Amino acid sequence: MPHRAQSPFSRWRMPVLALLIALIVIGPFLIIRGAMRQAELATEAVMHTREVQTLIHLVASDARSLEGAALARSRGIDTPLLRERIADSQGRVLPNLEQVMALTRDSPEQQVRLGELRNALVQRLARIDSVLAAGPESTNRQIDEMIMLYTIQTQIQEIVAAEEELLQVRTGEARVAKRQAEVASWAAMVVQLLLLMASAYFALRQQSGRLAAERVAASASGRALAVLDTVREPIVLIDSEQRVVMHNAAFAELYGVERDIRGQRLAELGDGAWDNPETLRRLHDVLARDRELWDYRLAQSTADGVERTMLLNAKRMPLPDRSDAVALITASDITAQAISERQIRELNQQLEGKVEQVSDVNRELEAFSYSVSHDLRAPLRHIAGFADKLGRHLGDGVDEKTTHYLGVIGFSAKRMASLIDDLLVYSRLGRNAMRLQSVDLQSMVADTRAMLDSNASAENPSHRIEWTVTPLPIVIGDENMLRQVWLNLLGNAIKYSVGSEPARIEVDCKRSDDGGYQFSVRDNGAGFDMQYAGKLFGVFQRLHSASEFPGTGVGLASVRRVLGRHGGRIWAEAEPGKGAIFHFTLPAATQLAGASPTSGNP
Repeated sequence: MPHRAQSPFSRWRMPVLALLIALIVIGPFLIIRGAMRQAELATEAVMHTREVQTLIHLVASDARSLEGAALARSRGIDTPLLRERIADSQGRVLPNLEQVMALTRDSPEQQVRLGELRNALVQRLARIDSVLAAGPESTNRQIDEMIMLYTIQTQIQEIVAAEEELLQVRTGEARVAKRQAEVASWAAMVVQLLLLMASAYFALRQQSGRLAAERVAASASGRALAVLDTVREPIVLIDSEQRVVMHNAAFAELYGVERDIRGQRLAELGDGAWDNPETLRRLHDVLARDRELWDYRLAQSTADGVERTMLLNAKRMPLPDRSDAVALITASDITAQAISERQIRELNQQLEGKVEQVSDVNRELEAFSYSVSHDLRAPLRHIAGFADKLGRHLGDGVDEKTTHYLGVIGFSAKRMASLIDDLLVYSRLGRNAMRLQSVDLQSMVADTRAMLDSNASAENPSHRIEWTVTPLPIVIGDENMLRQVWLNLLGNAIKYSVGSEPARIEVDCKRSDDGGYQFSVRDNGAGFDMQYAGKLFGVFQRLHSASEFPGTGVGLASVRRVLGRHGGRIWAEAEPGKGAIFHFTLPAATQLAGASPTSGNP
């Protein structure tokens, strides 16, 4: 069954839901706690200012109390209660001032004022102590100095005023913090509602996504089953116990399955078609050892009673709805292919017999060539030699007819020797192994042309030839064989253009569509009738008489054989009295070297 890829939302839905729950619980708590903390800090600041004001008032009160007590002592009043009151005030006044300085340490301005107040208070307390020590004997001057010098009221008022201003600011901040706490409480409630709505949305989306995924999975499973049943190749899935998990219609049709066979062992199907120990062992290896079974041939008798050759392939694969792996088995009917292979083997055996026969024929041809090369040359040499001796023996008194007979004998012997030589060359061109190398055709044509020009000038000094040779490539081939091609084609162009003055011979080359080369040799000589072009490349086939143009009729056949072995071909175009064009091709490489020679028109 097809496995649907998991969407990003499905992968992240649980972390997202956990995050939403955390936000619902923790988020509002943090918001309210922050607002309450701000309100607490603002309240603490107000209480701090109140405490500073209270302490500074206590300092002023204790200073006044000490001053009153000193006045009472100067008037002669001295009671235990008064002494207790003086002791309490003296014990509180400076510590309270130190506490105020500690509380206002974060305010440099207040520290300056409190420092000045402390200095004045110390001096004033010193004056009060002198009056208290003198008692009734205090002078008016001491009392005046106690009252008039080092007044602290103005400094205390400045300190209290500064704290009052600070109190107003902090009171305003406390009110703002309170309002912010209320707003935060409402905002937390709104956030909780939004997060709850988001959680509900994600839950609904998850539910709808799961339902959609189930529908898609069911649809995909249906499509997969439809596709599986459409495949005409039998397919079956088996589990680790080789029980059928599912199969397609082609499998049921081939093995005669007419009911639900899920859970049934594979060996029990098809009337024992699968009950083969070697096959079952290989399938066990596929499931147990994760091996793959490729192109395993098995002869089976199927439901139609036909003995078939099946090609099995099996591979282990996981399924999304199963925890264990299954093996997918495909069975291909290659009965026709097996029959064809058997026929091919039989044909190959027959071909091997034919090849052996051809080898025997080739050996006989080699023996014949050896015989022609050695056994026929001796009689020809005897004929030519004794005809020459007979002519010298007869001397100058021989008659004209006898001289003619002797000339015909000698010419025929020489022509027979030329035919034998050309025939041997033709035979060697088909038998000898090719020696492939880079061949510069430009240099080869130049050398061939120089040699042919020299021979033509010696035989017919009045014959003039005009050459046109285009740039020629470097090809891969057998140098000696390709030289035979150019010797024959250029030699024929010179020979058959003797009657044309001047003779014009053109050698051209162009690149063909398949990457090879197409060459042409054109002349303005005798030409030939195209209806006889089919005989042109046969052995001993001539379109002109030997008296008109000498030759053995083997040259073009040799050209055809050489080009065939190089993977090329040759054909000709001509018109009597207007010259001829010989076209031939050579491939860019020699993959086709050794192919049978071909000729004909393109």
